[in-house]
Amino acid sequence: MYSLSATVRAPIMGSHLWRARTRPSEPDPETPTMSTKKKPAVPAKKAVPARLPALWHLHCENTSDLSPVFAITAQRVKDALARFPKLKGKLKVTMGQDGDVYADAMKTAHFLFGWKFDRTDLANRAPNLKMIHVHGAGVNHVMPLNWLPPSCVLTNSRGVHGPRAAEYLIMAILMLNNRLPEMVTHQRAARWQQCYNTVITGKTVLVIGVGHIGGSAADWAKKFGLNVWGVRRSGKPHRSVDKMFKPKDLPKLLPNADFIVMCVPATDATKHLLGRREINMMRKGAGFINYSRADLVDYDALRERLIRGELSAILDVFDPEPLPPTSPLWATPNLIMTPHCSSDDSEAYTPRTLDVVLGNVERMIAGKAPVNIVDAKLQY
Repeated sequence: MYSLSATVRAPIMGSHLWRARTRPSEPDPETPTMSTKKKPAVPAKKAVPARLPALWHLHCENTSDLSPVFAITAQRVKDALARFPKLKGKLKVTMGQDGDVYADAMKTAHFLFGWKFDRTDLANRAPNLKMIHVHGAGVNHVMPLNWLPPSCVLTNSRGVHGPRAAEYLIMAILMLNNRLPEMVTHQRAARWQQCYNTVITGKTVLVIGVGHIGGSAADWAKKFGLNVWGVRRSGKPHRSVDKMFKPKDLPKLLPNADFIVMCVPATDATKHLLGRREINMMRKGAGFINYSRADLVDYDALRERLIRGELSAILDVFDPEPLPPTSPLWATPNLIMTPHCSSDDSEAYTPRTLDVVLGNVERMIAGKAPVNIVDAKLQY
């Protein structure tokens, strides 16, 4: 276990999470009573602010089965704390690995940062817990949130992936336009077959899920002269989307898109958003990219069209992961696979996530609401 700390008095807070308890109101001195003698007015008593901890406690929980990209190291924490001088003296940081000190840390922790952690009876085991930050954008592995203590909020890392993810997605679109999946298929077969195509300018990309990542991909797509269609639950416009639609409009969009990019979060509502029916709607020659989660798409139906040479695809997400050697996807033609590494910057991902975590700690100590709160109903 590692521990890093510093000390400055914490300010009194006033958010809904930290609201001070006050005494019940005194009776109105003007209210008539059984006595005819008028009582003197009683001065109002001041609210007593809730006692604040002398030192706040953040526990960082590491998991061995994650890549070093996600390691919350002592050096990374030290560097991040230096970027938040207001926390100096207010915060103690403890670090654990695979639950080695987790139970003890939860007895005093106000904040928890990690990907995989024991969620059993947290309300009692972690009585001071105010915020849990999931080390990633996807939170489907912790749903439903019936385990989350009532006084605690769940936050995630949405937005952290943005720059790296956008680069990957525009690379993938360019690869599809240049028929790289087909060329790789021919290469594996030692077959000389030239694949020609036209420039990408003026073609149409359909971005399903225009959030932080989908929006960044749309920004890049416009730079390459693409016509950008977007799909988002709200239908709210985006600066780089020429036409915005809602999920119900997919049947009229899929047959007319040159490239389809999946960027929606994995929720109960989005499971198999692109099922066999939707996969078969894609026009012949279209390119497909799945950046989000595997269970959003019917991979069996997709594989059938890839084998027939009707589509090409680039996939970064699978079920299960790691993908077993027995999976038929390994030998599927017209497909390039990347092993779920498209958006995690090897140097910047965890430092940027720590900035979100410590920024939220700073906000909550100051009585402000944290950013990136996960909506339990929307599941993102």
